[in-house]
Amino acid sequence: MTIRAYLKPSCGWSRGVRAVFKKYGLPFEDIDIINNRENYAEMVRKSGQPLSPCVEIEGVMLADISGEEVEQYMLSNGLVKPTAAEADAPTNSSCSDAEHAAQAAQAAQASTSKAIRFF
Repeated sequence: MTIRAYLKPSCGWSRGVRAVFKKYGLPFEDIDIINNRENYAEMVRKSGQPLSPCVEIEGVMLADISGEEVEQYMLSNGLVKPTAAEADAPTNSSCSDAEHAAQAAQAAQASTSKAIRFF
């Protein structure tokens, strides 16, 4: 099965999608849409919308989807069999307020840092 997942490096929804693939032992391409703007543009072009996560399974794009929804899609379409294994992260939740604050602080720091050249 070919799986391409357009994900943020740190995001509750993205962690949930990764947790579902790990739960079923499925290999997938983890495509970073934050640190590579071309990946983000590709996701928007393919999904027709700007929200993430987006997951492409065997050519079918699942846009703005949670890990729980990915799991339901795969089970309903016979792509995986039910398992008693537990996901190692919540599969249907966003980041906490503390995580959002840390991400905003990191983004602000990155946008104000300047390169230093040594000659």
